[in-house]
Amino acid sequence: MSENGNQSREWSSRFGYIMVAAGAAIGLGNIWKFPYLAYQGGGGVFLVVYILIVAVMAHPMVEMETAIGRHSASDTVTCFERINKKWGFVGWLANICTLLINMYYVVVGGWVLKYAFQYIISGDFGSDKQAYFTDFTTSTVEPIIWAMILLVFVSVLLLFGITNLVEKVTKIIMPILFLFLIICGIWAIFVTDNAIEGLKYYLLPDFSKFSFTVFSQAATQVLFSVGIGWGIYETLGANIPKKNNLKSDAILVSICDTGAAILAGFVIIPSAFAGGVDMQSGPSLIFLVMTGIFSKLPGGRLIGICFFLAIVFAVISSLFTFFEISIRTFEDNLKMGRIKATLIISLIIGTGNIIVSLGFGVLSGIKLPWLDASGISYLGLYDWLDTFTGYILLPLGCLLVCLFVSKVWGFEEYEKELTSNGKFGRITLYDKILTYIVVPVFMVIIILNVFGFIR
Repeated sequence: MSENGNQSREWSSRFGYIMVAAGAAIGLGNIWKFPYLAYQGGGGVFLVVYILIVAVMAHPMVEMETAIGRHSASDTVTCFERINKKWGFVGWLANICTLLINMYYVVVGGWVLKYAFQYIISGDFGSDKQAYFTDFTTSTVEPIIWAMILLVFVSVLLLFGITNLVEKVTKIIMPILFLFLIICGIWAIFVTDNAIEGLKYYLLPDFSKFSFTVFSQAATQVLFSVGIGWGIYETLGANIPKKNNLKSDAILVSICDTGAAILAGFVIIPSAFAGGVDMQSGPSLIFLVMTGIFSKLPGGRLIGICFFLAIVFAVISSLFTFFEISIRTFEDNLKMGRIKATLIISLIIGTGNIIVSLGFGVLSGIKLPWLDASGISYLGLYDWLDTFTGYILLPLGCLLVCLFVSKVWGFEEYEKELTSNGKFGRITLYDKILTYIVVPVFMVIIILNVFGFIR
């Protein structure tokens, strides 16, 4: 029982936790965003930088956040407050960040759901894929309907708790997600003409293409993809049994997440190269480029179904935890019941979804100011939220966690929780250097880059 009288459920199995944690990390960031950033960042050199950053930044952050969560066995705010009452603001920062991300993440997830449905019923997107995408995303009602279907589905399952029905569902859909990506990857490489050229670009690094911008983009993608700085691992860590090895769990989660991103690159980059399409299309890549490629090749509709269902599963598995972060905070810290907390969070996110969705259509004229070293620019609702959360709130959250672990909680107490009182090793000098220096420096580079001080 937790201190506030609510029963704190543990994961039914280690596999269940790994699948939910990996599911939280594996989402649109891996399959939708990683491939086009990898292409724009030079292919192989971006991939090498990304993997290194996962090892030296993401993995230690997952360890720290999970240990904080398990130590207090509560929500994202309370877990900091139980160690030091003055530090609950770090948990609130994570809640605000995740709520803002949910406001556009569900909208894009609704787009994916619509495309998966369209592939299942016909696979017909018309002769002009750009017109289809634009007409759909700028329409007033239809994108909101698909977003609400996604929101209601996730919210209803979370009424039963993340360690109950959600855990069971995730243990099924995550292996299927990897299976679909592997099938799509094999198809892209061996069935598509000229795919090998794209594969070479993706795997063979050209270090002349390295820059601070490439580094910053890779580091920010790791934040978004692995899910550090959100409050994800504090929330999920609250239900981990004391017998679990948090160090090895963190490694497995990081490997699963990175593997999904790499697999997505195997599907998209060779396919786009073979199709002779423009990989610079960015966020619209999977909706424009991939549908165009699938429509021209044998078995395209079947592979399109597998590909978009894989993304749907990735979106759903992520949203389970994204919603749970704030639901549990409202439930535990603000002393609400599960049902009331779920309804309120769903209402807040749903309202944001409507506004962001309309921002692609009737509210597209609304621009928010963004100040950087070159002056003031104006961004649409989606772009502003994406930049503010990904390039400021997430790195700021990671900076604060590093400071909290090293200066407030202290390495001695942190080591007891992380290693189960020495059962699973010790914290080394290397671990302390990562916490004190490496991760904070990475975060500062990201923030300086987004404000234009590093080019």
